[in-house]
Amino acid sequence: MNKIVAMTGNEAAAEAMRQIDPDVVAAYPITPQTELMHKFAEIVADGLVKTEMILVESEHSAMSACVGASAAGARVMTATSANGLALMWEILYIAASLRQPIVMTVVNRALSGPINIHCDHSDSMGCRDSGWIQLYGENPQEAYDNILQAVRIAEHPDVQLPVMPTFDGFIISHTIERLELLPDAEARGFVGERKPLYPLLDVAHPVTYGPLDLQDYYFEHKKQQADAMARAKAVVRDVGREYGALTGRQYGFFDAYRTEDAEQIVICLGSAAGTMKAVTDAMRNEGRKVGVLKLRMFRPFPADEIADAAGRAKKIVVMDRAEGFNAVGGPLCAEVKAALYGKSRAEVVNAVYGLGGRDLGPDLARAAFDLSGPGVIHLGVRG
Repeated sequence: MNKIVAMTGNEAAAEAMRQIDPDVVAAYPITPQTELMHKFAEIVADGLVKTEMILVESEHSAMSACVGASAAGARVMTATSANGLALMWEILYIAASLRQPIVMTVVNRALSGPINIHCDHSDSMGCRDSGWIQLYGENPQEAYDNILQAVRIAEHPDVQLPVMPTFDGFIISHTIERLELLPDAEARGFVGERKPLYPLLDVAHPVTYGPLDLQDYYFEHKKQQADAMARAKAVVRDVGREYGALTGRQYGFFDAYRTEDAEQIVICLGSAAGTMKAVTDAMRNEGRKVGVLKLRMFRPFPADEIADAAGRAKKIVVMDRAEGFNAVGGPLCAEVKAALYGKSRAEVVNAVYGLGGRDLGPDLARAAFDLSGPGVIHLGVRG
């Protein structure tokens, strides 16, 4: 029987890690992720897991240790935020290129400068093309659920890529909500045991990791990596269905909320979806045909599925919690426009919102549906 608890997003993530019981966790503190690893460190100290916890001198070192442990055959996890994620940038590409199924929770926070410890998506969006699968959670329940699924997705033999489950800093990480936990045996049964394909410590079958790779083979290796990302779509879908059968909580590429007959649709990521759904219900009661498409999987990007789900609307407002600094718009909107090209005549409007943790209240969420015009609209900015 599932256990009903009240937990913050960080506590929910730590609880998922406890149930997974990874072999190695290498971590360095950074707000608002710190509480997550503090909680897991208590779990390690209390002897509730067998995890080897490695406290390193930086986030760059944390990801380096994760790559080494994963190559050796261990199941490896970590977590970070913002500037910490940026510091490990180099090793993110190495982890993905070496096809290491590391799971790293990112508690979304604005990147400096000026320094800011609150939420936007500039950190994870900055590494969107580093070869990591990305899953965005709406609330503490999804933070927990996504982490359990991330291990299965990463380690699937058709994938073998690192996965980055994310959730919004402070808004989710430090907010207490009701959630359901699987019994430990069911959670561990769902995750299973890691079966490494080419462990570095298998001395009977020696392998090389990270060699010099020049013109003769580098291109082929990148193609293999790209193919794995493409195959990940089916794995994310299948793992989500299996998890839904176990828990009753269904997971796919996105959550389409009241979109079937919607003339206006908002597409968003993360915690904003809860506010947008509440506003959608209120506007539906007023006779407005509106809906919300909450994207869960950003990498690989479900372009065809988004076009099918949203392309019939007359207007689509894409909500970016990250500024692209390209004088065109945010990263999510660019992907959506590419997905809709040649498939939809909908007006696509881009709204950048909530940078540095600025609140998206119901009034601002309602205003998003009525935005129009070319270019990028900075929703809620003063002046």
